[in-house]
Amino acid sequence: LQEPSAMTPASRLPIEPGDKVLDLCAAPGGKATELAARLKGKGILVANEISASRAKALLKNLEVAGVTNAFITNEVPGNLSKYFEGYFDKILVDAPCSGEGMFRKEPEVISSWDEHRPEYFTKVQRDIIDQAVRMLKPGGLLLYSTCTFSKEENERSISGLLERHPQMHVETMKSWDGFAPGRPEWGNGDPQIAGCVRIWPHLMKGEGHFMALLRKEGQLIRDDGECEPEKEKRFMGLPKQQKLLLEEFFSHVKTERFSLHLEVRKDNVYQVPRLQKELRGVKFLRNGLMLGELKKNRFEPSQPFAMALRSEEFDSVLRLQPDDERVERYLKGETISVRKGETERENGWQLVCVENFSLGWGKLVNGVLKNKYLCAWRKN
Repeated sequence: LQEPSAMTPASRLPIEPGDKVLDLCAAPGGKATELAARLKGKGILVANEISASRAKALLKNLEVAGVTNAFITNEVPGNLSKYFEGYFDKILVDAPCSGEGMFRKEPEVISSWDEHRPEYFTKVQRDIIDQAVRMLKPGGLLLYSTCTFSKEENERSISGLLERHPQMHVETMKSWDGFAPGRPEWGNGDPQIAGCVRIWPHLMKGEGHFMALLRKEGQLIRDDGECEPEKEKRFMGLPKQQKLLLEEFFSHVKTERFSLHLEVRKDNVYQVPRLQKELRGVKFLRNGLMLGELKKNRFEPSQPFAMALRSEEFDSVLRLQPDDERVERYLKGETISVRKGETERENGWQLVCVENFSLGWGKLVNGVLKNKYLCAWRKN
């Protein structure tokens, strides 16, 4: 779990399954995974992070969470807005800030703070939220948040946004005990600012935070189904040999939700959401769900595929209890023994679970499970 205040912004952006959602400053992914959970696999989550190293952490966290419908980008907001103008139903901007709200929790933030930081971040935030407004549909919702007390980065940022973009208006968000209103006198006096929320550590069990929910004028027109896999035949459009290898493996998968709208790139198989956009030139780490790799005579399923599968969706499962010593050994990448009757099939691919929660893959041969847990995730 994240720190409570940090979890709050994603809960105050009303996501519905099928929405097109942008998390513009998404790393390390705590808010992005919550947004994805509420999409329930429908629609699209574009999760963007300007830092390449932080974008990799974002990708891992979305894969650990079993997210299937994310497009993970590594772009500056100005470039992203060229491709997605007027595209998103909902946008979250958890903006980079001076971090004053973290002083109590992380004392090292104090040593890095100086009086010029709010001014510096105000300029950064202005560019980010201006690009976010550009990417928001008419009628769409934008949630802006920071973890600072600074009025320059909070009320004044929202006042400036309202002045530059008169089509934007502050919306009242769902309240919670301890929420304090924004302070119009700390902005330009606009009474709308009172609809923003401040989280003060002496009023709530959390660190300092600020939130503003804004709506763009106009009627929101949802493109229902545009981002969903097409109702097509399984493995449609793939070469015969690739199709045969996938059909063999997917004969053990008890759902068709992973075998529609596939792409093969350099022998890697992906299920991709339908963005209905020309995205040539966008820097991204992953589009959709990586299902696995096609090798000479076989298909090897991926770790993200395992995380996205439910235990009842595969025909042979090694279901371990939390206190089984094999759980720790599996997570370290070790080979483990399997007793007869513990899995539905005595040989072949097994989905390894703790109770009903997927951990990864293993390949069972004569009572010995060859460990296929992703090397980069293994415990030391």
